[in-house]
Amino acid sequence: MRIVFFGSPEFAVPTLRAIAAEPTFEIALVVTQAAKGTSVVERAAFDLGLPVYKPETLGKASARASLLAAEADLFVVAAFGLILRQTTLDIPRSGSVNVHPSLLPRYRGASPVLAAIAAGDRESGVSLMVMDAGIDTGAVISTEYVAVADDDTTESLTRRLALVGAGQVVRDIPRWIAGGLAATPQPESGATLTRPLTKSDGWIEWERPAVEIERQVRAMWPRPRAWTTVDDNLLQVHRAQVVIQDASDAAPGSAIETGKRLIVATGRGALELLVVEPAGRRAMPARAYLNGRRGPLRRLGMVGAPPQRPPLVVAATDATGG
Repeated sequence: MRIVFFGSPEFAVPTLRAIAAEPTFEIALVVTQAAKGTSVVERAAFDLGLPVYKPETLGKASARASLLAAEADLFVVAAFGLILRQTTLDIPRSGSVNVHPSLLPRYRGASPVLAAIAAGDRESGVSLMVMDAGIDTGAVISTEYVAVADDDTTESLTRRLALVGAGQVVRDIPRWIAGGLAATPQPESGATLTRPLTKSDGWIEWERPAVEIERQVRAMWPRPRAWTTVDDNLLQVHRAQVVIQDASDAAPGSAIETGKRLIVATGRGALELLVVEPAGRRAMPARAYLNGRRGPLRRLGMVGAPPQRPPLVVAATDATGG
């Protein structure tokens, strides 16, 4: 089965390697994106001795010429970076399949893993989906479920989902092509859509409950990272934990213990900052940060708030105007 593989970030690499190792498949071309430099998928393709194509767009017929020349039976897509229009999806003989790291129809779109952690979901997963012209709206071939750990970050959960998806691809695509698996249309009930992230999404609103902020810190790792301000300076928060401490008399953002521990009052409860990164310096334990300060630490996030962001997750019907 001749494959053209589309992928760019680390999430796509296990699937590329799994396909390359499986005799059932022949990878004719690897298509990847990189804003600058070389993507991790490109480096993996070079290691495997596979040809690479890096188009700026696939909207023009000339840009799709390499895809046509590959004479593929199937396109396999894993976090490519460009939306594939129907003119591209129609090229392979057997269609196009996407490896999506969520339990569709929940968390379609650009940021599914982060959204699951931020929401406090106990379960995530990978959906193998037949692609259509919509954003992750195609029929689902198979679904694998993955538990979300209490300390999972977007980085750690994405890594596990990538490995699960790789096994799913080599196991289930041949069964689907042979007719042993049927693709099931997604229900519209419960369908949600996530948007791409910006740095502003990492801004900590101390008025929120401590449990939500702690999830935000994990969701924003490794990028765009959770952040606040101290005085007029940016302070990234890499790790934090909810602590049992009375903060009812303190304003949200107030440092309520700054001796050996950096504990901050929130809208409900208290949050201990464990690892922080001050502007222009390296990441460090919060205790080291406190020891290096010249003045008292009073209230965080008093200045520097970015403009209000739209919701990270919306109902799919809201996004389409339905």
